Amino acid sequence: MPRHLISIHDFTKEDMLDVLRMAAEFEKNPSQPIFHDKVIASIFFEPSTRTRLSFETAANRLGARVIGFSDADNTSVSKGETIKDTIKMVSNYADLIVMRHPLEGSARYASEVSRVPVINAGDGANQHPSQTLLDLYSIQKTQGTLYNMKIDIVGDLKYGRTVHSLLQAMSHFSPSFTFTAPEELKLPEEYKIFLRERGIPFRETDGLTDGFSDADIIYMTRVQRERFTDPIEYERVKNVYSLSAAMLEGTKPGMKILHPLPRVNEISYDVDDSNHAYYFEQARNGVYTRMAIIAKLLGEK
Repeated sequence: MPRHLISIHDFTKEDMLDVLRMAAEFEKNPSQPIFHDKVIASIFFEPSTRTRLSFETAANRLGARVIGFSDADNTSVSKGETIKDTIKMVSNYADLIVMRHPLEGSARYASEVSRVPVINAGDGANQHPSQTLLDLYSIQKTQGTLYNMKIDIVGDLKYGRTVHSLLQAMSHFSPSFTFTAPEELKLPEEYKIFLRERGIPFRETDGLTDGFSDADIIYMTRVQRERFTDPIEYERVKNVYSLSAAMLEGTKPGMKILHPLPRVNEISYDVDDSNHAYYFEQARNGVYTRMAIIAKLLGEK
């Protein structure tokens, strides 16, 4: 049976650390055509810039050939073909599938019908495990460790799949969290239960800077218009937080700001020149981390 990465729970703590180790090796030597005989399918039913391009760059740097699509309207899905049939067909042509889809649970279903490994590149508001692993790599690079981090997560905690995956992954490393969100976008109860059961401390606030002073990481997120069924609700919260450089006074010298991107209005451009800004480097780390994920699932040590 092929091994998949659908949820961050599909990897043990040791698996995650192994991916970070391999990512560091790939960063030192990014062009390693160890999979020159492999074909990787990149199938995106939902728009993407960083995730799709970094996965395709990772595949190319590993020597693999890339097939796929970035617009489902140009495939037989537009004719009514089911996810099941699409995945079964694609798995006939490729050695590994990278898939993004707007429906929660779609990636897990794909893994159940695929004959090759499937990587979840985001399924609705559910999970985004490869983003989480590049986040862990970014935290480890900037802080020197993953342990005992104080992390302030800001913005869309309700629909933010990167948030959900990150707090679950970090639960292995004794973190503490501040969750900053308006009432409409608070963290779902199931994730609070997850943290309580593991004795992980957290607090909730709606004040943007409440958790800044002792934070090692400030993790900003976009309010995602595409997740809202009520446009009025979106309009009410879309600009609820906007981080400016002036707000960073009094923060720890080594604190870094992460963001899964794209940003809209939640980080002002004057933050880009701050020593705390790390989100563009974070995106670059995605190539090395995704090289490591591909290598792990295809059996390379």
